[in-house]
Amino acid sequence: MKSNKYLIALLLLLVAAEGFSQTAPAADPASSAGELPNIMTWVLGIASAVLFIVAMIYIIKVNHFLYNRVVQLEAQKSGVNLASGTAGTAVPAGDDFWTRMRKKYWGDAVPIEKEADIMLQHPHDGIYELDNRLPPWWINMFLITIVWAVGYMYYYHWGGNGPSQKEEYQQEIETAKKQIAVALAGKANAIDESNVSLLTESGPIGEGELIFKNSCAACHGQLGEGGVGPNFTDNYWIHGGGVKDLFKTIKYGVPEKGMISWQSQLKPSDMQKVASYILTLKGTNPPNQKEPQGTLWTGEAVKDTTTATPEPGK
Repeated sequence: MKSNKYLIALLLLLVAAEGFSQTAPAADPASSAGELPNIMTWVLGIASAVLFIVAMIYIIKVNHFLYNRVVQLEAQKSGVNLASGTAGTAVPAGDDFWTRMRKKYWGDAVPIEKEADIMLQHPHDGIYELDNRLPPWWINMFLITIVWAVGYMYYYHWGGNGPSQKEEYQQEIETAKKQIAVALAGKANAIDESNVSLLTESGPIGEGELIFKNSCAACHGQLGEGGVGPNFTDNYWIHGGGVKDLFKTIKYGVPEKGMISWQSQLKPSDMQKVASYILTLKGTNPPNQKEPQGTLWTGEAVKDTTTATPEPGK
């Protein structure tokens, strides 16, 4: 009777847990992209529920055993023999249904007093071996793994429902590429005139050339020979000819000379590419060059890296 009460309480607890899970807020679709498919989630949930029920049954049985043990000890102190039914106590009717199921499918090992029946008669140094069967719980777990393996193979390999290892690999590669792109984008946006470096790879230099011809060539010439703006092909610079100087000039502009600030239109990485491309124009000697302006560049680094109003420069 007590076991039934415990089972009823357990069922009520599971119903309440199911109701709570149904009222839980839905997960963000973006955060669930890497989760298991729905069917596998259900399988794992059912398996977890079964294990939980088994654990609760064991807790109930242990509690029931301890309760009976306490009753027996109290009966012995009072001089009552529960096994023979003295003092008006009924003889136990035997194991209940759940106990029989546990012994049969999860069960108890052969009792010590019956080990002689399964003892093998070929001792080794006085040590006898028992021909004991495997524990039922071990056999059942083994069978469960076989069933799980068959379902897994059908779902992922035979049925074509789940992604294959190759598809999972490709998904991981795509995810990694997106993560790298986000990281590089954040790194590119962290470039400023204090930490910008000269690019030498053909890819970024080519991108810088396109930006230059679309945005800068109107004033500085298609080949950097100069026009309204200074000539980029000689070694004379008004305000420094290093990559940091060029980056700063592009970023803040030269309002006094009519050059706008490009920081609202170009990303820091794009300004770095343009500055690196401009430095490749030195010594190219295009036709129709504008006369040199400024002073001969000696390679000194830019000194002012603040966002103060920039001086006019090249």
